[in-house]
Amino acid sequence: MKVLVTDPISIEAIEKMKKAGLKVDLKQNLDKKELIEIIPEYDAIIVRSQTKITKDIIEAAKNLKIIGRAGTGVDNIDTEAATQRGIVVVNAPGGNSISAAEHTFALILSLVRKIPQADKSVKSGKWDRKRFMGIELRGKTIGVIGLGRVGYEVAKRAKAFEMNVLVYDPYIPPERAKIIGAKLVGDLDELLEKSDIITIHVPKTKETEGMISRKEIEKMKDGVYIINCARGGIVNEKDLYEALIKGKVAGAALDVYENEPPSPSNPLFKLENVITTPHIGASTREAQISVGMIVANEIINMAKGLPVKNAVNLPSLEVTEFEYIMPYIKLAEKMGKIACARLGGKFKRVKVTFKGKLSGMRTEYITRATLKGLLETIATDVNLVSSLPLAKERGIKVEEVRSESSEVYESLLEVSVSSNGKELFLAGTCFSKEDYRIIKIDKYKVDFIPAGHYIMSLHEDKPGVIGRVGTLFGKHNINIAGMIVGRYGERGGVQLMLLLVDDPPTEEVLRKMTKLDGIIDATYVYL
Repeated sequence: MKVLVTDPISIEAIEKMKKAGLKVDLKQNLDKKELIEIIPEYDAIIVRSQTKITKDIIEAAKNLKIIGRAGTGVDNIDTEAATQRGIVVVNAPGGNSISAAEHTFALILSLVRKIPQADKSVKSGKWDRKRFMGIELRGKTIGVIGLGRVGYEVAKRAKAFEMNVLVYDPYIPPERAKIIGAKLVGDLDELLEKSDIITIHVPKTKETEGMISRKEIEKMKDGVYIINCARGGIVNEKDLYEALIKGKVAGAALDVYENEPPSPSNPLFKLENVITTPHIGASTREAQISVGMIVANEIINMAKGLPVKNAVNLPSLEVTEFEYIMPYIKLAEKMGKIACARLGGKFKRVKVTFKGKLSGMRTEYITRATLKGLLETIATDVNLVSSLPLAKERGIKVEEVRSESSEVYESLLEVSVSSNGKELFLAGTCFSKEDYRIIKIDKYKVDFIPAGHYIMSLHEDKPGVIGRVGTLFGKHNINIAGMIVGRYGERGGVQLMLLLVDDPPTEEVLRKMTKLDGIIDATYVYL
């Protein structure tokens, strides 16, 4: 196998591939035209962030079998184009968790002991010891928001410092926190109110953007310390600045920013009680060796014909099977997203049923796609390979059922998700590559392509309800592009309404909708 490396990776990773018999070429700083010219001769390519693997490059890659990203995200790779060509895309999730956790603690210690300020003072010829009075970590309460890979490692280290550890993560079982002696709190407010130090370790999503803003800061202790080594935008920088100026927040340490690189005029940079680093949480030699070695092992496994562990997309399939199951993979992921939204991101059991022709296919990929849809808004590094281990890690029971009978359809996919006494059932089928449809939600018959901004609502079946919703949306300049009402039984009772809108509603609009006469609930989901 011939491997092209276009961005810097560890020499250890390169040597490992060579020892495995692979031919490795290092060609960095290539422009798009140069890459298109040489990519046809390679079986594999390894990139980091600089090289962009676009559709044009993938189409030119006649022999390419695998794309490796020596890092976590794959935003610089056209994964869909690679999947259509049967090219496996792999990344290196978790390879930098320890480095990010250690950097978090470096910032915590630097912040509470005022180390950067003291260093600057001594180097300027001063000896002002009283000015740099700090605090001990022992006995203090640290609030860890998010108990994923990095948050888990931070919490472990906090216990070693004899700190009281509170954890907020609504998507993990209490057992995971207990293992490291942390206390899992039921809501974010409890963590905010009780913590002396707050550190953030969640992915940036629609739900977490602006997660720490003025309202949340006001609930914190006076003199709290805030650390963000996760993603910029989770902490509202303007609100943080105001809280630092007023003394509500004693200090902040940031490795990530709303805009990167940040503007030199950012007012936070003028405050002495703010410590900043240039997004270097994963910038250690060990982390770079780790991510390089993870990807190198994946390339070697591919060369040997062995399965890869960190595939972001599907492994190669037979052409006919690939074409048949691809729309079901898309459908399954959308079903998972709906279930996650309707059940509030909490679930304990997932049952996936395959009927008809589908029951004889390699349905593992469809099950994993269902789990990906369920988990991707509440966890990091979720792909078709990682979704199943992540589900097991969270104590989610996964069951597959097969039946040759599929009623009137050639194939039928059914998904049932349950948790805490609640259950959601969805059924769907596919008529072509792009025509995948959900035909049933719970007991309600529907028929729609799950794509776009949807609001799902239960309502009382009586006159005026739909009109009131339309009036509300009109007042807020939200255009309703389509509507489906799934009626069950006779007139009256509780019915299901699906609204396709051109733009996502605000939380305020959803709250107002649920207060309308006849509306029972309302959930937004982007499909």
